[in-house]
Amino acid sequence: MPKIQIKRVYDEASESDGKRILVDRLWPRGVSKERARLDLWLKEIAPSDELRRWFNHDPMKWDEFQARYRDELKANPVAVDKLRKACASQKLTLLFGARDEEHNEAVVLRTYLQESA
Repeated sequence: MPKIQIKRVYDEASESDGKRILVDRLWPRGVSKERARLDLWLKEIAPSDELRRWFNHDPMKWDEFQARYRDELKANPVAVDKLRKACASQKLTLLFGARDEEHNEAVVLRTYLQESA
């Protein structure tokens, strides 16, 4: 599997990003489609609304969030396969909107993809 990077959607796009895929369920505030420079918006792979609201980017809930999100990913093989196909032969950057760069769905998703490759 090619290298998978993660990056805030608010950061400037660069050639080194490779394929840029937004993995948030909601469109990030204040970002135009032109500025985002997405190759794909895969909102169906994002955590469910219920899980996203429960987590609310609270680092104290991080371990439980990871477990619950992994369960959602296991139950959503169509979206996971779509993402795998999108990154099959090139560098990939998973984009997210959260301010917290260590506790967000892109971190969990990258690890999940790497472990199940």
